[in-house]
Amino acid sequence: MRSPRDLLYRAYNRSLTKHLPVDRMPRHVGVMLDGNRRWARLRGADTAHGHRAGADNIAPLLEWCEEAGVEVVTLWLLSTDNLHRDTQEVEPLLRIIQDVVTELAERRCWRINLVGAAHLLPEETVQVLHDAVDHTADVDGMVVNVAIGYGGRQEIADAVRSLLAEAAEKGTAIEELARTLEVEDIAEHLYTKGQPDPDLVIRTSGEQRLGGFLLWQSAHSEFYFCEAYWPDFRKVDFLRALRAYAERERRFGS
Repeated sequence: MRSPRDLLYRAYNRSLTKHLPVDRMPRHVGVMLDGNRRWARLRGADTAHGHRAGADNIAPLLEWCEEAGVEVVTLWLLSTDNLHRDTQEVEPLLRIIQDVVTELAERRCWRINLVGAAHLLPEETVQVLHDAVDHTADVDGMVVNVAIGYGGRQEIADAVRSLLAEAAEKGTAIEELARTLEVEDIAEHLYTKGQPDPDLVIRTSGEQRLGGFLLWQSAHSEFYFCEAYWPDFRKVDFLRALRAYAERERRFGS
């Protein structure tokens, strides 16, 4: 039998969902899954336990996004800075990421897309990620960008590097490239090329900074900062983020 608290929670969820304006929902949601380590520390557990608990919360989030009509979700699972942490933390985290991405791919509900500097990752991890991308390539569903080995500055540097290499291959002189270069030219070489920029970026754990997440793409994004650590992030928290987004008057460029 459900407790009165559970019944109230469900009723509140239904009320929030009912009053969300369908025509003001975000197409692309970026999520910074922050707070796993602090969540584990509060429970006297090791860091890996926090990362596993966080991994368990990813599929429910994607289901909530799908219910809301979101077309693209970008999950920041591992930053380039995280790769420089102690190997005793990074190696278990990479295994957890490999497992969760494989599990998401096996569902074949969503199309997995790799976002990040693959050359910075171990070969085994890259192979697992590419397998997930290949396994879901024909899925006609929500796109899920898994940002692993990702840093906003790294992405922009890689985009410029790719742009220059393309120009060199075409025989374009550097002077001509400098004269004709447009913002869109760089955007076409980002990891998320061809996708809409994020309308809404959510960060958990109470931190109120981007930390390098989608630096280029988030120029006009709305931001929602949630106090809950990622493993404790609930559907009601997600619905509140959608409500806050829907209530804002977006002013592009100002």
